Amino acid sequence: MKALITGASSGIGLDMAKYLATKKCELILVARNKEKLEELQEKLSTKVTIIVADLSNEQKVKELYVLTRKENIDILINNAGFGDFGYFTDTDLNKELEMIDTNIKAVHILTKSFLKDMEKRKSGYILNVASSAAFQPGPLMATYYATKSYVYQLSTALYYEQKKKNTNVHVSVLCPGPVETNFNNVAGVKFGVKPLTSTFVAKYAIDEMFKKKLVIIPGFKMKCAKFFGRFVPLKLLLGITYRIQKKKVN
Repeated sequence: MKALITGASSGIGLDMAKYLATKKCELILVARNKEKLEELQEKLSTKVTIIVADLSNEQKVKELYVLTRKENIDILINNAGFGDFGYFTDTDLNKELEMIDTNIKAVHILTKSFLKDMEKRKSGYILNVASSAAFQPGPLMATYYATKSYVYQLSTALYYEQKKKNTNVHVSVLCPGPVETNFNNVAGVKFGVKPLTSTFVAKYAIDEMFKKKLVIIPGFKMKCAKFFGRFVPLKLLLGITYRIQKKKVN
């Protein structure tokens, strides 16, 4: 099998690459950091192609698809993404637009492009990395939560479309809670609860994807949070989320 992973130079994406390599899966790894991609390429015991690309640039996203569309990708993992912290009127607009381009537009373009190819072949897996943030609005990280909600809603809808079309193409969405990655450094926050390791999340996500699980939530605590969150009034939920976010400030 052959997998394309975006955001593969660190965190969950890097650990997904390592785990898929143990399954003898050929890899196409995409990120902005060439040096880290080359380091990973040297360590993996499978065929690895690296592509340096900034996925906040729409044209680069489209070029990535053109460059790899003949590779017959079996697994597409849209992992690249980042967040930001602060009141909506205080955060930087340009950073937010870059976030929307990376977290939403790149995922949308790559999913649509590769999904069409997989439909024709009647096989394939798409794993979109969202977040537990997708399940509710997020004061102080409003844009990030909104982008992950988009990924969650898009992925679940596509899962059902593929099921009705009987294509044998499976779409999954990963919704982890706090994970030990570089995410909090980029967003400028720290976690208020003990995060899961990216190694655990990556392995769990890949295993569940192959089991054709739709919504993948690593960890018992986050599963419980999603379940009980359905019964909490919106305004109360907003207050709880706000207090959690306030504790994240470095």
